[in-house]
Parts: sequence; C-alpha cells; structure tokens
Amino acid sequence: MAQNRSALPERDLRSALFRGWSRRCPACGEGRLFFGYLDVRPECPECHTDLSHQRADDGPAWATIMIAGHIMAPLMLIVFDLLRPPGWQMAVGFSIVFVALSLYLLPRIKGCFVGIQWAKRMHGFGEAPEPPRPAPARCAGQ
Repeated sequence: MAQNRSALPERDLRSALFRGWSRRCPACGEGRLFFGYLDVRPECPECHTDLSHQRADDGPAWATIMIAGHIMAPLMLIVFDLLRPPGWQMAVGFSIVFVALSLYLLPRIKGCFVGIQWAKRMHGFGEAPEPPRPAPARCAGQ
C-alpha cells in the first residue's frame, strides 16, 4: 500500500537540483546518475536508491531547446548588428554553437528533471522507505 506523500518528510529540492545538474544521484549525490550519455541508471550504485521511476520523457529536450534558443537569439542579433558577417557564416557558426550548447545542457537538465521528481516524490519515488545512509568515513587516527 502506498504511503501518503504528505506524511513523509520533505526532501531538499535545491540539493536534488544541484545533484541532478552534476549528473549525480539526487538522494546521495555520490553515485553517477547516467550510464552513457542520457540513460538513467535503474539504481544508484552508491546508495541503491531506485531510479527506475523517473519519467523525464521529452521535458529535458524541450527545456534545452528553450534555454539554448533564448541564449542564441540575442547573441545572433548582437553579432549580426556589430559584425555583419555573411549569411552562410552566421548559419554555420551559430548552428555549431547551438548544437554544442544543446549537447552540454541536455544531460544536466535531464538530471534536474530526475532530481525534481525525486524531491517531490513523483512517479513512485516516495513510496519506498528511505535507504540507509552510509556512515561517513573516519580517519585512521580517530
């Protein structure tokens, strides 16, 4: 039986977003979130949090296009106004920059989407009890 989400303790959204941006597990921040470029691991290799519940779908791609487009559009206007390069140079140059920016942003934004879902206990992320946190490593001299 699923627990009532409001009865469970709140998770820190800010740290989940930061960990997702860093492409780390939103629960522990240690394990790698992805294997490959965009494939989310079914389970964190460090804390064993089940990550198979994530449903990022097309959201990260949409957000990546929106962010990259809002960065590139004013930049294109500024470059054209100041330098007046030929059209083919603008097309080739900004296409390369747009693709590079999109490839950089996409896995980070997808990590943020997974982090939001984990923090808000969406899609089954809150139904299981929290995994035990590993104890911090102690120095040998203590």
